Amino acid sequence: MQKNIFIILVTLLFINCKQMTVAQSQVESVNDSALEKTKVSEVADIINFLASDELGGRDTGSEGLEKAAQFIENEFKKYGVVPYFDTYRDDFDVKGVKTYNVVGYLKGTDEKLAKETIILGAHFDHIGTAKEVNGDTIANGANDNAAGSCAVISLAKQFAQLKNNKRSILFVLFGAEEVGLQGSIHLAEVLKKKNINLYTMVNFEMIGVPLNDKPYKAYITGYNMSNMAKKMNEYSGQELIGYLPKAEEFQLFRRSDNYPFFQQFNVPCQTISTFDFTNYEYYHHVDDEASEMNFEFMATFINQCVPVITKIANTTDKEIKLTK
Repeated sequence: MQKNIFIILVTLLFINCKQMTVAQSQVESVNDSALEKTKVSEVADIINFLASDELGGRDTGSEGLEKAAQFIENEFKKYGVVPYFDTYRDDFDVKGVKTYNVVGYLKGTDEKLAKETIILGAHFDHIGTAKEVNGDTIANGANDNAAGSCAVISLAKQFAQLKNNKRSILFVLFGAEEVGLQGSIHLAEVLKKKNINLYTMVNFEMIGVPLNDKPYKAYITGYNMSNMAKKMNEYSGQELIGYLPKAEEFQLFRRSDNYPFFQQFNVPCQTISTFDFTNYEYYHHVDDEASEMNFEFMATFINQCVPVITKIANTTDKEIKLTK
């Protein structure tokens, strides 16, 4: 009799667990189907605004940079991405000029893993003006770095919709990158003092045009310093990220906003880019315009990053590690 009761209880428990698994699967399926992938038109809208003449090249301390910041803040508000600080602004001073980072926050859904943080970043400032060409002096900064900013804004929207990030995510648009990584230096110091548990930082820089004749979609700086590229490819199920020798030759790992976080936290902090020194000739040039961007490529690449970031945000262990 006792044996029969035990068998019945085990059977009921199995059925209940199976039902819960099916229910969870259905929820995940609904979440996936409800997700609107980043559209080409959305990418175009963001780039066309951030790289418009109206913003005057988004120089540090400029009215154009302020307009860009307000635009980003409004996008975060629409998605339900909340300010990390009292406001979205992380204020700091550069040689007497007041400026800021814009920082949005999505708290993790898992009680334990939410205490760990991922940073997705890109700088949204540019140099303002450059050498005149045909009467034009505005350095619009479409590829550098409205493109990377677009990736962060778009990923913020997607993850706010998904609501499936077990780890917490900071979406950061850095100011004053063009004057020596000042925004990322400041924020890295602030977050270090707050003693956050930083898992990894992924930075997006100049992703507006595809690579020339490469089997992968983008490269990562500091390729051999961690297993990030390997894990990203594993998570995406394709050769998404590769190695570019020139990135090492020109020490790009140290020249973008990932570097101050690596210095402060000694965890994998790296930059993703598609600028390979052969595929774009308008670096810090007035012709770095929205019209030069490949919006279709950008939308595809941003969407390909979603499952990668999802996996980074949800693995039980910190699988991305430094190798040296």
